[in-house]
Amino acid sequence: MTEDSDPRDNAIAERVNGILKNEYLADYKVNTLEEAKDALEQSVNKYNNERPHLSIEYLTPSIVHSTSIKAKRKWKSYYKKNTNDKLFQDNG
Repeated sequence: MTEDSDPRDNAIAERVNGILKNEYLADYKVNTLEEAKDALEQSVNKYNNERPHLSIEYLTPSIVHSTSIKAKRKWKSYYKKNTNDKLFQDNG
């Protein structure tokens, strides 16, 4: 699902999706697509506006994005992307 077939490119999205599913949506019982959309919208709203995040000094994403606060980065990037590397090499 990534542009270069590298699953590490999508780590942040996978982390957010996991949090939404495990912390907010695991206990929802939905019967219609409309109920599912509503539950997801409420979950994303809570994630962005109510849930403090360790990685941004226990602030919410909405506060960090709507102000000039410069939150100190609290995570490490062990992966340095090399655009010359290819996951699949052409041997022919």
